[in-house]
Amino acid sequence: MFMKKFVNRNSERTFLEKEYASARSSFVIVYGRRRTGKTALVTEFAKNKPAIYFLATEESEAENRNSFASVVAEYTGNTILANSRIGSWEPVFEFIANHKPDQKTVVIIDEFQYIGKSDHAFISRLQKIWDTVLQNSNIMLILCGSLINMMYDQTLSYSSPLYGRRTGQIKLKQIDFRYYHEFFEGASEKQLIESYAVTGGVPKYIEAFEQYDDIYTAIGQNILSKQSYLYEEPAFLLEKEVKDVGSYFSIIKTIASGKHKPGDIASALELKATNLPKYLNVLIDLDIIKREVPITEQNPEKSKMGLYKITDNFIEFWFKFVYPNKSYIESDYTDVVMKKIRKSFVNNHAAYVYEDICRDYYMRKLAAVSTWEFIPDKIGRWWDRKDTEIDIVALDSNGNDIIFGECKYTNQPMDIDIYYKLMEKTAQVEWKRNNRQEHFVFFCINGYTDRFKELAEKNKNILLY
Repeated sequence: MFMKKFVNRNSERTFLEKEYASARSSFVIVYGRRRTGKTALVTEFAKNKPAIYFLATEESEAENRNSFASVVAEYTGNTILANSRIGSWEPVFEFIANHKPDQKTVVIIDEFQYIGKSDHAFISRLQKIWDTVLQNSNIMLILCGSLINMMYDQTLSYSSPLYGRRTGQIKLKQIDFRYYHEFFEGASEKQLIESYAVTGGVPKYIEAFEQYDDIYTAIGQNILSKQSYLYEEPAFLLEKEVKDVGSYFSIIKTIASGKHKPGDIASALELKATNLPKYLNVLIDLDIIKREVPITEQNPEKSKMGLYKITDNFIEFWFKFVYPNKSYIESDYTDVVMKKIRKSFVNNHAAYVYEDICRDYYMRKLAAVSTWEFIPDKIGRWWDRKDTEIDIVALDSNGNDIIFGECKYTNQPMDIDIYYKLMEKTAQVEWKRNNRQEHFVFFCINGYTDRFKELAEKNKNILLY
């Protein structure tokens, strides 16, 4: 995947450059879900460097070996290698190690997991090659892969023969909202939020949406069209990672419909509660869902207040609006589905994504410029067993300061009643109740009423963003 311009990934690029500059050999694992730009990252890094790039396929280990040998032959100009069928991988890597040993050569094997999948013994052979050939050579080996579970098992897990060999790893995730303005130059904050609500920071999806000013036109062209790759994208992502795709689809659909408690999810699916965790844990490992607890919980792992939330904005959008309406789309009634999206996209989807942006981006941005005299080390949501919820709670674990906040993605300015309702809810939060300093922050896409602004001017502990 090559974008019109390379945005962000600064820390990952810096890390790769540092590894390349090291006097020792380097062995880096780059992995993450599909479409996040792993290939773009490693190929951008390899520009203007002596580099060999090989894309593995789902063919046999032998076919991959000979294809790799052909790529190496072309790079080294070795005609003997070019005209031979190689019986093992060792000679090929030896050719690389001995070719211009004074310069550090980057060797990238993309979609690496397919070779190990076709021949499990290959991982052990690569371990031997690293130990006997590559680690003492002027080489930077990068193994890149998209199937998260398989890449972890083959390269990172304790049971892998390659365990302990790597000099570093990058788990590439989606691009943060704060970089969206670099993709959509001149777009309003509202346009950026709504684009992020659908594309979710996945570079390939962003590329498809870049040319559109209207979010609904972009959705219609890129998601509701049966010819678009995004129309079937979640099925494609999951069928490569799990066997029982139907069960995982049902769980994600249930969470997308608003059921976040384990008991409610199990009940909706008519599953035993004891059978649910194995599915949830796989989805967590795939970065599709996450488990959240109220930010004030002292022992999050043991908390019984855990809720499950979809972390991928695109997948959540798809399961809210596409999957339940596929029969209409398949019958060419796409206009019916678009009407439903136009009716509830803002209130049922974008508004929740806006809350995430407020917590994950705006709050940290405010803290970074010393908006408060303390820096909160915990920022998240809060709720209790009676379903009282507060959009933002941020606190200083080592002090007594706590911030309460509310976010509104509405067409109307936020009014003062939101502040008084929040005050009522904060009384339910137990954290250092009798000895805390309270601060308040509000976020609204359409600003605030005059009387709310007047109140904020009189009360220095109220911030209107």
